[in-house]
Amino acid sequence: MDLWQSVVLGIVEGLTEFLPVSSTGHLTIASGLMGLDVSDPSVTGYTAFIQIGAIAAVLIYFWQDIVRLVGGWFRGLFNAQARTSADWREAWVVIFGSVPIVIVAVLAKDFIKGSLRSLWVVAIALVLWSVVMWLGDRLGRQTRGEKEMTYRDGIVLGLAQCLALIPGVSRSGATISTGLLIGIDRVTATRISFLLGIPALVGAGVYEAPDAFHGGVGVLPSIVGLVVAFVVAYASIAWLLKFVQSNKFTSFVIYRIALGVLLMIALGTGWMSATGKV
Repeated sequence: MDLWQSVVLGIVEGLTEFLPVSSTGHLTIASGLMGLDVSDPSVTGYTAFIQIGAIAAVLIYFWQDIVRLVGGWFRGLFNAQARTSADWREAWVVIFGSVPIVIVAVLAKDFIKGSLRSLWVVAIALVLWSVVMWLGDRLGRQTRGEKEMTYRDGIVLGLAQCLALIPGVSRSGATISTGLLIGIDRVTATRISFLLGIPALVGAGVYEAPDAFHGGVGVLPSIVGLVVAFVVAYASIAWLLKFVQSNKFTSFVIYRIALGVLLMIALGTGWMSATGKV
């Protein structure tokens, strides 16, 4: 992988990791357009590794909230009164929401890295999950905020996050739209989606890093991609949190459907192959 390719992929990762458009899908498409083999373990390892840059951005952006939740959780371990606080409950929401994707990712590793690494999967998932996002925006009551979240919400959101293992679904799209459907307001659903992404994506990045370093990518392109992803992701987080305060996800739905249809046309006409080669 050339440095310019690592910069491009870093930008794509930073822009799409927290927007509900599927970072994996976009990274797969971008890799294919640049002539990279998306089925190569070193390329898939690289794309997972640079996610750590995006997670570093969310760690810094939400640092005060993270410290508050961790503190509330530890206090609750030793103090019964602290276990009645919203911080204790929200911390457990994140914990419960992080467990399912770890289990599914380990059990379905070969399937995820094999059969699902197809641009046909990306195209179909982009279109189909757009329908769920549209329904979440319009049918969700959005009556509950952070203080009203329950342990059950954490489990439901965690199961929804597992769907993000399908390229094209989008981790944030899955968790945010599910949050809306179970009555969580748009800002809270977006914020909890960011927090749920921290353990999931750090784990994936650390697990996949050896493939990136010891394969055909190399250390320097991996580090460059990570740094670029961090800078762009930080800006994306700030923008999305402001955007959801007064906007629905209609523009993202339209974009996803358009991209999915265009990708189907490119694949159907033979301009691109299912493995991403042009």
